[in-house]
Amino acid sequence: MKPETAIVEIFRKYKVYTERYLNDAADKTIILVNGSLATTASFAQTVRYLQPRFNVILYDQPYAGQSRPHNRHDQPIRKEDEAEILLELIEHFCADHVLSFSWGGAATLLALAQRPRRIEKAVINSFAARINEPMRDYLESGLNFLQACDRCNVGCLVNNTIGKHLPSLFKRFNYRHVSSLAEHEYMQLHFHIREVLTQDTQCYVACAEAIDIPLLFVNGEWDEYTTARDARLFADHVRRCQFRTIKNAGHFLDMEHKAAWHDTQQALLGFLQPVSRLAKPKHARLWTADTAAQTA
Repeated sequence: MKPETAIVEIFRKYKVYTERYLNDAADKTIILVNGSLATTASFAQTVRYLQPRFNVILYDQPYAGQSRPHNRHDQPIRKEDEAEILLELIEHFCADHVLSFSWGGAATLLALAQRPRRIEKAVINSFAARINEPMRDYLESGLNFLQACDRCNVGCLVNNTIGKHLPSLFKRFNYRHVSSLAEHEYMQLHFHIREVLTQDTQCYVACAEAIDIPLLFVNGEWDEYTTARDARLFADHVRRCQFRTIKNAGHFLDMEHKAAWHDTQQALLGFLQPVSRLAKPKHARLWTADTAAQTA
């Protein structure tokens, strides 16, 4: 099913490309928040199990993907700006749930700390409460390559670190995508990494303390960059939270193999829709690397 697409203007400052997958039988809407350098295409696997149960909203940040041609890129966008964009899109699409991936979790926590009235539950995938040594090494290596606009090494770095457990087809797509970005996108990520490395990540913990809706943190067992153990540090700060570890999976969870896709699906749907409300979808498309690459 093809999505409805639209450009949504935010604060008369940003124009955001959006995709809306409608489901006439769904009574809830979920909005998905990308990680760094990602676009709506990165959620191809996730949409396959969410769309049979929800209306699903995807969007590109103003500097990325199909939002990129509609915006000026004269200054970087802060995480606080991304949080405000998310809050506006939540209201625009009347979203009930939020699901974030990787560094999309930073803007998501900042937004949820403002207690948007519509949101009932949120899922935070592949995010942790601190910057551990493997993540710090990854980010510091990335700074030099990004500043030099070294496309080859940026692509290789992603595949050799957080993407190490991806199938080879996904790695090829990742490399093509990451190594062909516009220079301003590299500068945006460089700005973001410098923020992450110089600011106290306890700000995300502080945000979590202000959140009053149920949260689910999902991490891969093999993810050494945002570990399940580091995610569980949120337990002392979030009033209502749950944690799931996806066995034999790394940072990219449902993109890595069929079993991880299935287990991530079960974790998310079990949290967002309690068993008593689950109904078998009419059409459930299975995880396939070939199909995902064609979609992306």
